[in-house]
Amino acid sequence: MLDLVIANLTSPIVLFFALGLAAALARSDLVVPEAVAKALALYLMMSIGFKGGASVAGHGIDARLVGAVIAGALLSFSIPWVAFQILSRTTKLPTLDAAAVAAHYGSISIVTFVAASESVRLSGLVAEGYLVAVAAVMEAPAILTALWLAQKARKKAGTGAEGDEPQGALLREILLNGSIVLLTGAFVIGWITGARGLEIVSPFLVAPFQGVLCLFLLDMGLVAGRGLRAGWRELRGPVLAFGLYMPLVGASLAALVALPLGLSAGGTALLITLAASASYIAVPAAMRLALPEARPAIYLTLSLGVTFPFNLTLGIPLYIALAEALT
Repeated sequence: MLDLVIANLTSPIVLFFALGLAAALARSDLVVPEAVAKALALYLMMSIGFKGGASVAGHGIDARLVGAVIAGALLSFSIPWVAFQILSRTTKLPTLDAAAVAAHYGSISIVTFVAASESVRLSGLVAEGYLVAVAAVMEAPAILTALWLAQKARKKAGTGAEGDEPQGALLREILLNGSIVLLTGAFVIGWITGARGLEIVSPFLVAPFQGVLCLFLLDMGLVAGRGLRAGWRELRGPVLAFGLYMPLVGASLAALVALPLGLSAGGTALLITLAASASYIAVPAAMRLALPEARPAIYLTLSLGVTFPFNLTLGIPLYIALAEALT
């Protein structure tokens, strides 16, 4: 476990994230242009989706794949409810803020998933490619659970008709989110073209992957540092603590679900990582539309400024060690 932690903390992707975080906290003028950051994100989504699809093409659809997808959806539906109950009992957050935070912890961080995939590979483990499909499935259910919790709170307060967005617009926002569309689309293309397609695009989607990931995590460090500078006053002690222990709660639930699925150690580690991560791209976009009263200074700072660095530095090695112990 100690060796895993040290290897992760001294890996280039973590060190570049730490560089960005330190630069932002020190108020450096270092910046990654927004257009470049978006291009890097598009590249990562395309690469991980395509490689996952090509892997499924070689593996084929079987009961394990179907079971993993169903398990991922169930985790995404249930974890926000668990998070909401914890927040309601341990913090003084308003109900709508608690529902918005809960949505982030039921959905997933695709960047955490990519970083975990690299850590799994460097640990000498092999993961099932169809975990990419599980990641895509786990984006949306958490949002629906959080909106159900928020709607219940609004009805209880007698304000259920106020501020509600048309359900059609919300569903479109969720399903057509750019990261979901590209990840799913690249997965399908990789599935159709298989090993031959992967060989064709390998010089672009495989060889430069780690360097692009380092640059992207440098930008993530800058964003996280600025978020902490701007929003740390909103994070009281119990709320801050939630951002550190909730990933472990999600990981524990995923570990229980992973046992009967027959996943490899690498696949189990990735499923646990998905359940332990917190979204900071897809869910904030949906929350701005559906719960405009909720405060981004709380839910975005918590997911990106607290949980993401924890998972990137200490969480991923812990999840890999847990997966190896389970399998």
